[in-house]
This record gives sequence, structure tokens and C-alpha cells, in this order.
Amino acid sequence: MSILGDRILRRRNAQFFPERCSCRCPHRQKLVGSAARDGGSYNIRANVRMLMKLTKIPAPDFDLEKTLDSGQVFHWEKSSAGFVGTIGVEPVYVEQRGTTLCVSRGSAELVRNYFALDHPLAEICASFPDDPAMNAARKFCRGLRIIRQPHWECLATFICSSMKQVAHIRQISKKLRERFGDARKIDKHLAYMFPSAQRIAERTERELRECALGYRAKNLLATAQLVRSRAADLDAWAALSDVDLREKLCELPGVGAKVANCVMLFAYERLRAFPIDVWIERVLKEKYFPRKRTVTGQRLRVFSESYFGTHGGYAQQYLFHQARVASRDRRVIEVNRPYLTRDDDKGGGGSSNRPP
Repeated sequence: MSILGDRILRRRNAQFFPERCSCRCPHRQKLVGSAARDGGSYNIRANVRMLMKLTKIPAPDFDLEKTLDSGQVFHWEKSSAGFVGTIGVEPVYVEQRGTTLCVSRGSAELVRNYFALDHPLAEICASFPDDPAMNAARKFCRGLRIIRQPHWECLATFICSSMKQVAHIRQISKKLRERFGDARKIDKHLAYMFPSAQRIAERTERELRECALGYRAKNLLATAQLVRSRAADLDAWAALSDVDLREKLCELPGVGAKVANCVMLFAYERLRAFPIDVWIERVLKEKYFPRKRTVTGQRLRVFSESYFGTHGGYAQQYLFHQARVASRDRRVIEVNRPYLTRDDDKGGGGSSNRPP
């Protein structure tokens, strides 16, 4: 090999395989520095991200992590500096760098629409009621947007969410996807589509129960069969009024008022929809009805629809996310709080009863 050819080969090895490079070039030095920060190991995942072709799109007034962690959607997984998931049938990688989203090549328009980057978030937040609870939630949740989800995926997921915590819903979604959904490869990552209504309808209740669905398996199967037969035409329902859409959704097995409002908000973009679950019920009672011993669900529904107005769905999501994160943080504090005896608490010199 000629001297020139050897130099070209060394340069290419340094750029694409820095771990093979024995010289003191910038590529090698960058690798050494990265390995030192990672405790001496070569950060393969970071290298994969560097080699992936990404498209930049502007995303002002948007917080990717808050949006994906806010209980709207349950399948996105952290990977390198971003997240891997699916939007419909497309596998997508997305990461945020300041006010810019870097997304896998070819998915820019899909991502813009999915994360509702066209929503006038400043105007929406300005429409919220001016009260202490709402102002605190608005400040805490800045950049959180309502996602536009596929109709069937959103409906099926929230049928599975009944009486479940977010972590459990994520587990159910993952099991359904991995067992019944198609795998899609994006660079070195593998993402699973949510199974279609057709595919779920072909399963048995027992098979669905194996995905930790419990009694929800029967409802999911029955609804999938209605969607497959077009007795429930989810796409056509997009033309219905809010009242009619809610009525249609509530006719489906496993769908009550809360699930119907979630689907209206997250799949049909009915931004006035105000889902009331245990978190929101607690917030409404504590912040807006503090002196009332008993407040009926009907009264909470009437109040929320009139008080929070046109963008009640956004207001609800902000109140929900702040309450859930605050509760999660309190649990962490309680777990890590040192055990104090009565003497310790008073600053006395008594013996400690802290566990070893």
C-alpha cells in the first residue's frame, strides 16, 4: 500500500472506528476523553447517535421530556440523548437540543404534527384561569404540549389504563407491542408498533391476559372486534361534535367518562375535554373546593367544563403532571429521610434508634 493510501485508511479508521486508531488525532483524543468520563468504557450508544442521520426542526416553547413523561403516551423509551418510539407505523428517534428537535431522517413532518408544534402554546396558557394552583402548574409545565395520537392506539391504551398507574400502563403497552406488534428497525434501535385492531381481534382473551391486562382483556378484545367490523368507525367519528363523540366512545366496552375524555383530548384534539381521574379529583377538591366535605363527580365535571374553558384539556394536563411529579418527589424524600428518635428531633443527646 502506498504512503498516501495508508494515510487515507488511517484517517477513515480514526473517524469511523476511533477505538482502532493508535495515533493522537482529535478523533482518538475525543474517544479517550469520553471513555474517561464513562469510567473507562467506550460509549457505543453515543457513537451510534453520532452516526445516525438527523434532521433539525425548530421547536420553540416545547419540552420533549415533560411531554413524553406526562401520562399521555406510554411507549417512548430513553436512548442516548433522546427517545425512540413509533408514530403510527413509523419508527422515530427524537432528541432535543435547546429549541431544536433533532429527528431521524424523513420524520420531520410526522414529528411536527405528532407533538403539535403548531399549537399556539403562549395563547393557550394565557387563556388559563388566573388562580394560584393554575399559575403554579403553568410555570412548572412550561413547554408541555398535547400529543396527537392515532385513534385506535390511543383508545386501546386508555382502555388498558383503567385503575392502573403510569408505570403499569407502560409495562402493558410494552408487552402488547412486543407480543403482537410488528418490529421496526431504526439505525441500531428496535421499535415495536402498537398492534392493529385487526390483530388484537384475532387473539383470545387468555392471550391478552398474559400481557397483564386482567379484566381489561375482555374489554380490549370486544372493542377491537367492533373496530375491525367497522361497527365503531374511529376515523369517521372525527367529524362528530364533542357531545356525539363522547357518547359514541362511551358505548364501547371498557370506556367510561374518564377514558372517553382522554381519547377525545389525545387522539381527536378536542382541547376542551377535561379527563377527571383520582389525581385531578384530588387537585380540584383541595385547590378549588377546600371547604367542602363532599363534592360529587357531577359537580366537578360541570365546574371544570365552565371554569377552565376552551383549553381545559391543556389545563387538566398541567395540573395532572405537576401533581403526579410532586407526589413522586415527596415519596423519594420520604424514602431518603433519615429516621429520627424523639431526642434527635429535639436536638437532645439521647441514644439513636436509627436502623443500621
